[in-house]
Amino acid sequence: MINKIVSSLTEAVADIRDGATVMIGGFGTAGMPSELIDALIDHGARDLTIINNNAGNGETGLAALLKARRVRKIVCSFPRQADSHHFDALYRAGDIELELVPQGNLAERIRAAGAGIGGFFTPTGYGTLLAEGKETREINGRQYVFETPLHADFALIKALAGDRWGNLVYRKTARNFGPIMAMAAKTAIAQVERIVDLGELDPEAIVTPGIFVQRVVAIGAAAKKEAA
Repeated sequence: MINKIVSSLTEAVADIRDGATVMIGGFGTAGMPSELIDALIDHGARDLTIINNNAGNGETGLAALLKARRVRKIVCSFPRQADSHHFDALYRAGDIELELVPQGNLAERIRAAGAGIGGFFTPTGYGTLLAEGKETREINGRQYVFETPLHADFALIKALAGDRWGNLVYRKTARNFGPIMAMAAKTAIAQVERIVDLGELDPEAIVTPGIFVQRVVAIGAAAKKEAA
């Protein structure tokens, strides 16, 4: 019987090793798997490469992971904002490596990994520092830069609901990077607000099929109910 539900956040992240590449879903705080990130901090893995849209907000979630100095490198499109002070401090001190990727390129590089595509040409970044050392090509009179896929060992994502097969649905814009990250990682770990019975999710509404998800863990009211 296929059952991808794990009993705790601790169990969900237990095999994330030092030096792993971890994708973390979310657009700012929308869709950020905060509970999984907290479990990763408690777990203690270090020297991580993190792939995320930005570089943390305030003191929680990804920002807390940075503050704990567990991240060696971050790949993101929007590293600086008013409350990204932990990233700013680490970067200015030379204690973290940054790979800056335009947002559209970031999403497509992740999608390419999940789709098994070897790379793609994009006009974004041509003629800038972001194109240095990369192949360029003229196509139909326009200049393009070759970008490679972004793969990961793990993806931590947040969904609204899931079943024991790993099928997931999301809440509105909290969907953002979650579906493509689940496809691009060797092990996708999803935190959900509730776990439902098989067949309860409308097949037409399932965004991430269970084939791309290896672990599901309930948080919030669902987790408290199960714990009781």
